[in-house]
Amino acid sequence: MTVTDLFRIDGKVAVVTGASSGLGVDFAKALAEAGADVALGARRADRLADTAALVEAAGRRAVSVATDVADAASCQALVDAAMAEFGRVDILINNAGVGTAVPATRETVEQFTQVIDINLNGSYWMAQACGRVMKPGSSIVNISSMLGITTAGLPQAAYAASKAGIIGLTRDLAQQWTGRKGIRVNALAPGFFASEMTDNYPEGYIEQQMGRVPAGRKGDPRELAATAVFLASDAAGYITGQTLAVDGGMTIT
Repeated sequence: MTVTDLFRIDGKVAVVTGASSGLGVDFAKALAEAGADVALGARRADRLADTAALVEAAGRRAVSVATDVADAASCQALVDAAMAEFGRVDILINNAGVGTAVPATRETVEQFTQVIDINLNGSYWMAQACGRVMKPGSSIVNISSMLGITTAGLPQAAYAASKAGIIGLTRDLAQQWTGRKGIRVNALAPGFFASEMTDNYPEGYIEQQMGRVPAGRKGDPRELAATAVFLASDAAGYITGQTLAVDGGMTIT
């Protein structure tokens, strides 16, 4: 086996949430290109067909399931479908998420709770469902955010709290599962990447933030997807419980 072979995930099965658009599509496509079959979950099930077509164009199999990660039973149904179709689950990309930008004195209970339910609780329910069936050598990659580590000038208390919570969740699950079950658990903390969320930012906001980014540019979604494939692969076999910022250096400024 060569070093480059360690980065392949041939014959493995990945579950990707939030796979109907944005970064979830990039994750699914990259995993398929690296050799994995992919189970796709999202609330907008009608849009999963396009993602499935990208997986199949890479020569891999796909199964699509309408999934609301805020509902633990829905998370279990996605994992059950993956097991029924492929007979195993080796990789979870916990990508489903939402964001708000509401001043803290005006944010409603419903607004705050929805973000926590999807971003943090949903990540836990998906990890729990996958953890029940994953074998040693499996990998969970939780998608946190640079806003779980630093601030970026918008009122995003719910989003920041949920993403910081994912970092803590990652550490604890790694402590529980790596030694006992052989499941590695890590997190990515993306910086500015094109997504539905960034499309809703105020005009000129991202450009204003570039002064805090040593790389001086937004990230290419393929760069983030490649990092997720790395953490999912045997090349990262001695990495667990870590949060890797993929942010052009923003969190060091």
